[in-house]
Amino acid sequence: MKSLTGTGPETGTPSLPACPVCNAAALPFQVIAGLRYLRCPDCQARFLAPDHHPAPAAERAHYLTHENHPDDPDYRRFMGKLATPLLARLPAGSRGLDYGCGPGPALAAMLREAGHEVALYDPFFAPDPAPLSDTHDFVTCTETAEHFHHPAEEFSRLRTLVRPGGWLAIMTCFQTDDDRFANWRYRMDPTHVVFYREATFRHLAQGWGWSCDVPVKDVVLMQRPGARS
Repeated sequence: MKSLTGTGPETGTPSLPACPVCNAAALPFQVIAGLRYLRCPDCQARFLAPDHHPAPAAERAHYLTHENHPDDPDYRRFMGKLATPLLARLPAGSRGLDYGCGPGPALAAMLREAGHEVALYDPFFAPDPAPLSDTHDFVTCTETAEHFHHPAEEFSRLRTLVRPGGWLAIMTCFQTDDDRFANWRYRMDPTHVVFYREATFRHLAQGWGWSCDVPVKDVVLMQRPGARS
């Protein structure tokens, strides 16, 4: 496999980018239609080489092709995979943040209807950074983490946004089968650049000292230790 970032200055051996999720040394994984993917032996993430990431304008244009309407019952049912287990854990009147809410924040609407306050943040569709200067009883991140170009930085930010005793709730399609990776529809989305396994989130939570629960496939709820103030 050709070097992804050049060769080492002394040995001439290929130098690979570190895992963007946990910063461990990554290994070659697969080359598919000219796109180079790597894998992390520590957190088990698979990811697209950074030189293949889409430009911001192309990302935004692709997001606008998604038809995710807040009132669509099928989309609400899909969001319910995360909303249902999260709501079962939230005290009444909790205050949260929908991080990466997209142009149709259905999850925020569902949580508001259940009696919770929800702020919005999205770098393209709700770019007001004010909610990022506060802390929250819960932070949701649905169908967003797979778009992170710098996931270690994003997760570091997300951790700081959660109050002691609060929840970080993530939904993303778990990668489970390397043999099916090349033909996996989720991989084929040009804006999906990092792919997580359940083990990836358990690895992160262990490093943070947080609890980690996977109530259903593709949903992870991580709780920050400490009493809610």
